[in-house]
Amino acid sequence: MNATTTGPARTPAVELRQLSHRYDSQLVLRSVDLSIERGEIFGFLGHNGAGKTTAVNILTTLIEPTAGWASVCGFDVVTARSEVTQRIGYLPSDVRMYPHLTARENLEFFAALSGLVDVSTAVSETLDYLDCGPLADRRVGSFSTGMRQRIGIAQAIVHRPEVLFLDEPTSGLDPVGVRQLRETIQRLNRELGMTVFMNTHLLSEVAKVCTTIGVLNHGELIYKDTIEATTSRFPDEASLEDIYVKMEATSAGAAT
Repeated sequence: MNATTTGPARTPAVELRQLSHRYDSQLVLRSVDLSIERGEIFGFLGHNGAGKTTAVNILTTLIEPTAGWASVCGFDVVTARSEVTQRIGYLPSDVRMYPHLTARENLEFFAALSGLVDVSTAVSETLDYLDCGPLADRRVGSFSTGMRQRIGIAQAIVHRPEVLFLDEPTSGLDPVGVRQLRETIQRLNRELGMTVFMNTHLLSEVAKVCTTIGVLNHGELIYKDTIEATTSRFPDEASLEDIYVKMEATSAGAAT
């Protein structure tokens, strides 16, 4: 089970150039430039309303940008939408499945929508890989938040995407669920070669799982670097939360 790298050679996994988006009169993304290399686990940080989910919605082809452009695996998210959707997996903040169906039935439905030929095999392999076998024949409506999240990840990777988008994946999880999610993300990255783009506000998890981070502040990208470079740059800070607050404060000061 390996993610197949396709698309134009030597292209970043995710690229944004002067990307902007407006809802009516509100500009929620402001000329964002961002490049994420293949194989990264990228943590996209920002306050509520910073524009993180809007960026992911554009990258997953759910909405079109107002200005600028974005690509995934070298394919434009507007003009090559089908090429993009074949190469991505997406777990939204609110995992939606059919509660009256079992986990297996849900996965088979979504796998068929992805165009997989051998749906049954793909679903069984994914359930086994994520250690979800005991959940396979139980109705999703009876699941806890953590169980639903695990099946949600299974749905997002059943077609073996190159890039996996996670929108606030730790929301509602207890500490055990957060740890399981962290280990799953690392396995998908290490063993299947998936690039992971994760929207989150849980800064402690970013420090533990991500290789690079970016900070979005009122629609503007104010910081992007590796975790190692970030902690080196802010050696006097007690935690990543302090670093994040300092970066936002610095940006606000520069804007005044």
